[in-house]
Amino acid sequence: MSTNGEPTPEQRKIEPPGIRQVPNDSVLRWLQLGWRDFRLAGWPSLMHGLIVTAVSLIIVDIALIFWPLLPGAVSGFLVVGPILATGLYAISRRLELGQPTSPQDAIDAWRRGTRCLFRFGLLLVFGASTWVLVSMMLFHYFVSAQIDTPLDFLRYVVLQNDHVFLLWTVLAGLVAALTFAVTVVSVPLLVDRDVNTPLALATSIRAVAENPVPMTLWALFILGATGFSVATLMFGFIVLYPLMGHASWHVYRDVVDTERLPPRNTSK
Repeated sequence: MSTNGEPTPEQRKIEPPGIRQVPNDSVLRWLQLGWRDFRLAGWPSLMHGLIVTAVSLIIVDIALIFWPLLPGAVSGFLVVGPILATGLYAISRRLELGQPTSPQDAIDAWRRGTRCLFRFGLLLVFGASTWVLVSMMLFHYFVSAQIDTPLDFLRYVVLQNDHVFLLWTVLAGLVAALTFAVTVVSVPLLVDRDVNTPLALATSIRAVAENPVPMTLWALFILGATGFSVATLMFGFIVLYPLMGHASWHVYRDVVDTERLPPRNTSK
């Protein structure tokens, strides 16, 4: 039982939500709505981009100074990342209801997110750690080149004459696709509705399976926006991260029919 005597999502039977099929050009609409939310929210939204940019720069510094610490830094961000995004979802939800926004809305959402998304973050860390282990074993046993620094890795990518890097790239793509499938709507669903993590993950996978073209286009935009941000020394995240966060809220609202799901209590 929960602290107020009500059964928890794990204790009561909740029917899976319906999935809507959306047009293939929905990505443009999601981006337009995300940009509108970004402009209306102002500073509370921009704050998220500044935080992500600062953390990204710290991770890059760690990689350049002491590469072995990089997996730990990235894994730590995988715990914080989903919780940080809840602030953008909360802002978009308030704008959707015609309510004013403030930095306190994001802070309150982060505080609630530490409870409802901590296990989800640990799941991402487990997946990331498993991928790091697989990558280490692949390069250790099948690559003869000495790779001790990021420059060594780049040199191997440019000069390699074997198929190990191709195999690693394919596996990385599969891992990225699976991660996208389980996260694209599960995080805003966990923030918005009182559901458990397995139901949120299953709903996200169903949303991708029933909307393959628009979801693929959305994934390609995220990939392109992330690549552009990296190319701009992470400063592109200042605008693109909140844009992607707000747009992700509208992805969730368009694709998932939440009418039968109990709302999450946001009064605390």
